Amino acid sequence: FFPDRKNITGFFQTADTLKMTGKTILVTGGAGFVGSHLCERLVSEGNFVICLDNMFTGVKSNVQHLFDKPNFKLIEQDVEIPYEPPEGEHIDQIYNLACPAAPGHYQYDPIKTMKTAVLGTMNMLELARQFNARMLQASTSEVYGDPIVHPQVESYRGNVNPIGPRACYDEGKRAGETLMFDFHRIYGVDIRVIRIFNTYGPRMHPYDGRVVSNFIRQALLNEDITIFGDGTQTRSFQYVDDLVEGMIRMMNNEVGFIGPVNLGNPGEFTMNHLADLVIAFTASSSKTVHKEAPEDDPQKRQPDNTLAHQKLHWEPTVPLREGLKKTINYFKSIDFKKYTPPTKFY
Repeated sequence: FFPDRKNITGFFQTADTLKMTGKTILVTGGAGFVGSHLCERLVSEGNFVICLDNMFTGVKSNVQHLFDKPNFKLIEQDVEIPYEPPEGEHIDQIYNLACPAAPGHYQYDPIKTMKTAVLGTMNMLELARQFNARMLQASTSEVYGDPIVHPQVESYRGNVNPIGPRACYDEGKRAGETLMFDFHRIYGVDIRVIRIFNTYGPRMHPYDGRVVSNFIRQALLNEDITIFGDGTQTRSFQYVDDLVEGMIRMMNNEVGFIGPVNLGNPGEFTMNHLADLVIAFTASSSKTVHKEAPEDDPQKRQPDNTLAHQKLHWEPTVPLREGLKKTINYFKSIDFKKYTPPTKFY
């Protein structure tokens, strides 16, 4: 919804009392899969949370349980449009998560994806500069492209095709990191940069096009499970609660560590193995079918978490089997018919 300025002022009269124990935090992409879990955690800790989302891949139901909280506000707006806080609003922290993350959705309108990654990040950096706020940029392991260094360390500069179909996201996120560090060097903006590896868990959109959600949806419907390529390509899967913990630790570290830092689970699994686990845990009659791998699809993906462990004392704690079971239970609880695919590519 779009609260009018009168209502926003009212919200912040309530928020002022909360600022005694918490911060005012803006989360872009806050109604998405990861963003909603982050908002929930920040609200529970007594912060006043402004959730900004254009609802392209995010859904209001992800944050609906927060609507009656006095320290939560949802604004439906695109990050390409500069956010203009109402009079009296001060922002302490910004988590910039806004951007479609699944290949089918970010390739649907690649120019829009690039604008979100670049203009959206620039708008948030200008806001951080205005309020002297700390800003965390949700970058991605896709900045490493199809890596020739394995596992991937933060010093690795990547192997990215700048003109391929994935470039709008890969290069958009790389440009976002560039903007973060340039605003830090030139204007002194207080920044934090994380590189997120494949993440899964409850509130994934059933049609978001990512491998875990696709496999689970297909298995529960007893449809063929689609594997692109021969299934020997690997990914590392982290449960969303582990990621949120890492994000908050990175944002609030006071040792001057700005990143970039990898946040991912180093357990490495083939797509074939993941499909077998999903079929077993859902007791599905689904069979696997193989289709041609998309262009520039990475063959390996695994984080080196040494830096996160050293600087943030962070390690993922949820093993894949446990996290998959929790995610499958969530998918069993929702009605797929109530969800509209963000695009036809899922």
